[in-house]
Amino acid sequence: MSQIKFEEQQYNTDTLDTKLWSKILKLLWIHKKDLYILYGFMIMLAFVDVALPLMNRFAIDEFVIGNRQLSDLRLFGLVYFGFIVWQSFNVYYFIKQAGKIEMNFAYDIRQRAFAKIQELSFSYFDKTPLGWIMSRMTSDITRLSEILSWGLMDMVWGFSVMFGITIVMFVVNWKLALLIMMVMPPLAYISLYFQKKILKTYRDVRKVNSKITGAFSEGISGAKTTKTMAIEDINFEEFRDLTKEMRTKSIRAAILSALFMPVVMGLGSISTASILVVGGNQVLLRTIQFGTLMLFTQYATQFFEPLRQIARLLAELQMAQASAERVLSLINSDVAIVDKPEVIEKYGSILQPKKANYEPMVGHVRFENVNFHYNPQEPVLMDFNLDVQVGETVALVGETGSGKSTIVNLLCRFYEPISGKILIDGVDIQDRSIGWLHSHLGYVLQAPHLFSGTVTENIRYGKLEATMEEVIEAAKMVNAHSFIEKLESGYDTDVGEGGSRLSTGEKQLISFARAVLADPAIFVLDEATSSIDTETEQIIQHAIDTLLKGRTSFIIAHRLSTIVSADKILVVKKGRVVESGTHSQLLDLQGYYYRLYTNQFQEGLQKELLQM
Repeated sequence: MSQIKFEEQQYNTDTLDTKLWSKILKLLWIHKKDLYILYGFMIMLAFVDVALPLMNRFAIDEFVIGNRQLSDLRLFGLVYFGFIVWQSFNVYYFIKQAGKIEMNFAYDIRQRAFAKIQELSFSYFDKTPLGWIMSRMTSDITRLSEILSWGLMDMVWGFSVMFGITIVMFVVNWKLALLIMMVMPPLAYISLYFQKKILKTYRDVRKVNSKITGAFSEGISGAKTTKTMAIEDINFEEFRDLTKEMRTKSIRAAILSALFMPVVMGLGSISTASILVVGGNQVLLRTIQFGTLMLFTQYATQFFEPLRQIARLLAELQMAQASAERVLSLINSDVAIVDKPEVIEKYGSILQPKKANYEPMVGHVRFENVNFHYNPQEPVLMDFNLDVQVGETVALVGETGSGKSTIVNLLCRFYEPISGKILIDGVDIQDRSIGWLHSHLGYVLQAPHLFSGTVTENIRYGKLEATMEEVIEAAKMVNAHSFIEKLESGYDTDVGEGGSRLSTGEKQLISFARAVLADPAIFVLDEATSSIDTETEQIIQHAIDTLLKGRTSFIIAHRLSTIVSADKILVVKKGRVVESGTHSQLLDLQGYYYRLYTNQFQEGLQKELLQM
């Protein structure tokens, strides 16, 4: 397990970012109908909370101290009971409505985030570890949906209660009302102070949480490597350091949040004490009734309960702001490669393609003065030119970093050229959609990837509407049918996560069948036989010779024995073609390819002799 090198986007605001939350609220506003219903219940809830102390005041002044006839008590009791029933009704439906909004919002955000992941280019995944993306898709979105549903609900209730209480208090006795309101300025100052501290701490917590998620993901996916290299203790130490850091920062965040609430409660207690002292004297002096004192005592408690909830919400918003920043950074990530507006209008987007407008592909490929770099200081391709006729097989050979994979990545439009053009059938690939291009490509990677599911489902990814007969025919074409039939459940065998229940060679054969099923016009084989045994390589090589007939194909080869029949072999060095020709022509040149081939040939002979 290696330490995460990716640097998270930095956020510098010390208080609540109103622009950020306005963007989040726009996403929430999609559910405005449900929000209106929720806030309606919250306002009714607040109305009853304000009304009940008034009814208590009336009961004390009229029935306990006053001379009101007890016959009126029945009517009063029925009204009071009606308020209690109404309040129970409000509580039930606001909980139901808030839960509905929480689940729907999380669902929508995850849909948006996953759609964005489908659209993002290779360059994003090159620099963003899986753990960081997983953290955004799971814990960050969960935290955000909780705060927006339940937190904003508390805020609406809190402000409604405070507004109602304030109006009633000033109408009844403005002097006692001021005693309650006097704590507001120091409360605002303290809240601002804690906002800054809590936000900074929770940003640190979320960053470490992402590192833990990434390290955990790496630890699982690289378990075999870890065990074969006997570095379990090193991995454990690294992971323990991360979790210790997480614990330390989380404790600090919890302490700050815990301190905030007692401060608010303390200010509320001071206000309540002031009401009891001043109001009690006024009762003794008979300037106010005892029911009014009880009203203000209740209101002092009730007024600060919403304040405590709002204070808690502000603390939670600080935590959630770190999550909101990270979720929006994913949803609003710039897509490096996008189609032109006129291209989208004709061919549709990646997620909403207009396949009826896709033209057939013949397979004539031409690179014209293509330049490309990942880093401006380190050019990869310089004035690269290549003309591949329909049905030709082109092999790319060269040392690591020479630009072989870059050539096919540009052809597949995983990256865009810095300058120059790539044409297919005489048309610039930027004048056709990405979806059109990828639908005509068959790409087989060096490390085959299978999805969780059955063998049939994995092959059918090449053509989702394919029949079972077509799936079997594709498997037969790549000589995979015989081993599939021997599996426990044949084509219905579960391959396991990432194909873990199959050998590398078996996974590669299935990935070949998947590519073949799509019937692509252009094949790309990225060292597709370098990670398999010699026997399986011979099986695949026989399948390749059959499959590539009549199709334009690009082969990135490590084992040169697999490309001796290629129509054209390009030796690439530092982004330039230094040798070009057929296998026999390049051997006659006795240059780089000749030396590379003879060295591999001699190594192969030595292995055969040692095995005898």
